[in-house]
Amino acid sequence: MGDQYAMEKEEIHSKVMRAGRRTYFFDVRATKAGDYYLTITESKKFTNDDGSFHYKKHKIYLYKEDFMEFKDNLAEMIDFIISEKGEEVISERHQKDYQKEDHSKTNETEANTESTDTSNFTDVEFDDI
Repeated sequence: MGDQYAMEKEEIHSKVMRAGRRTYFFDVRATKAGDYYLTITESKKFTNDDGSFHYKKHKIYLYKEDFMEFKDNLAEMIDFIISEKGEEVISERHQKDYQKEDHSKTNETEANTESTDTSNFTDVEFDDI
């Protein structure tokens, strides 16, 4: 049973997509009956304070009976995002030349030039969330 089990878990066809700290694995595998299904794995690297690292993985099993509906829904969601926000990545943290700004000087300048009453607002930096 060991050899048969190992063959069932063997990938029939694989593709890897690297995306920064994330890596996506697309693997075609075989069921016990010999039919094929797809696994999509997201692996994300996390670095600990001591410099060591670990990976968190999330896996989706996609079977043939769900392919068309999954494909249609994925295409619809991608089209919606592109039509609403375009293809450009908006998050500055994802830009290759991103450098964290020193907000202390900016906040002092803004506080001195601001004419709107802000007494009802809470001073929260998005980095604090």
